[in-house]
Amino acid sequence: MAANGAPSSPSFEALSSRTARSLIDSVDAFLFDCDGVIWTGHKLIDGVPEVLQTLRSLGKKLLFVTNNASKSRNQYVKKFHTLGLDVCKDDIFSSSFAAAMFLKLNNFPQNKKAYVVGAEGILEEMNLAGYACLGGPEGGKNMELDLSLLTECDKSIGAVVVGLDKHINHHKLQYATLCIRENPDCLFIATDAAGHLLANLEQCSDYQCAGCTISSLCASTEKEPIVVGKPSSFIMDILVERFQINPAKMCMVGDRLNTDILFGQNAGCKTLLVLSGVTTLSALQDPSNDIYPNYYTSNVFNIVELLRT
Repeated sequence: MAANGAPSSPSFEALSSRTARSLIDSVDAFLFDCDGVIWTGHKLIDGVPEVLQTLRSLGKKLLFVTNNASKSRNQYVKKFHTLGLDVCKDDIFSSSFAAAMFLKLNNFPQNKKAYVVGAEGILEEMNLAGYACLGGPEGGKNMELDLSLLTECDKSIGAVVVGLDKHINHHKLQYATLCIRENPDCLFIATDAAGHLLANLEQCSDYQCAGCTISSLCASTEKEPIVVGKPSSFIMDILVERFQINPAKMCMVGDRLNTDILFGQNAGCKTLLVLSGVTTLSALQDPSNDIYPNYYTSNVFNIVELLRT
């Protein structure tokens, strides 16, 4: 609150040559969201290769943290390479990988299965972690609901993992609901938070948020999921343990306030909002918004441009 009792003004500023240098000097690692920051759909955002090269030359660790669970880390490596970017699997932290790591770190029994409402990326990461799966993009794709038949779920399913599923149907929702409600201690895991709906599908055509599916299952099961993607702290806990970098020495770069920027804030990172994806300047400045980055700029290439001025 201000001294006169009025609400304080939001604390964020446009990135400048001074603050760009200060930001780079103050952090050891940059965490980049992908959709809307590195690329839009299948198109690389202008200047990204130079940004990554410049930051690496300055000794910065570069990590890529995405809530898009449609791909595995191996599939993301292929996409980075197709776009001309040299990124290795160990520097990619997708929510598909996070879901598999959650089960592994919580000693999910190897004799239990996971039912996946989502894309191939989740299935691949689950299999790499040693877990058998049912469902996925094709599982139940063509099945229709028959009210005259009693549907039963596999009692060995101990987790339902939900992400974007472009082939979602009533059968999948019904089966996932049965597993969560009827199998004892069945985990309900989401790669994103319910309600995080994408504002501009044309800008990020390969990422449609899983929020609608997750919200449907929240309603049908009357349960809230364990969210492993941003803004949950789960991925940050993995990053800190693996790289031994203090979050205060990291900068989260993203295009979404309620996932990327909130994720960074919750962890104690510095935050940079880019306006090349979902969030517009008017949305950032809207009085109803209460999530503010430390800095904002039009796109990641401005980091390099401002260093030259």
